[in-house]
Amino acid sequence: MKFANELLKGLLWTSVAVASLSAGTAHAGGNLVTKPSKYSVQDTIDRIEKAVTAKGMKIFARIDHSGEAKSVGLEMKPTVLLIFGNPKGGTALMVARPTAAIDLPMKALAWEDQEGKVWLTYNAPDLLQERHGLPAELAARLEPVGKLLEKAVE
Repeated sequence: MKFANELLKGLLWTSVAVASLSAGTAHAGGNLVTKPSKYSVQDTIDRIEKAVTAKGMKIFARIDHSGEAKSVGLEMKPTVLLIFGNPKGGTALMVARPTAAIDLPMKALAWEDQEGKVWLTYNAPDLLQERHGLPAELAARLEPVGKLLEKAVE
């Protein structure tokens, strides 16, 4: 149990370090896109969930990382991950390149930095093309998702 707690602490500190490095301005780096949200973490994820389901996508999971941290006696700024997608669209990508399954379904992360500012981070649509060598026409199917996510936090 002690090992598991230490491992969790290490993972949480790594997450905090990455988030701290990311805080400040909207950017795309390491195939991540980070944009400011004018909503709370929960409201940001609620808005994204509503937007993606309205487009016929399925919600696979909603993970409250900060809630899970609290459940083991640790503190973490609000951080929620939404995992979503459409098997109709994603399956073609995974058939073309089975390794794309490591990055699918799509993910949207809403998180609060140390100054209380809320951010949305997601994988850049070109990640799958670059990382897995997907044909451009298949990778282009993901472009509208990025726009949809950004619109949800405006």
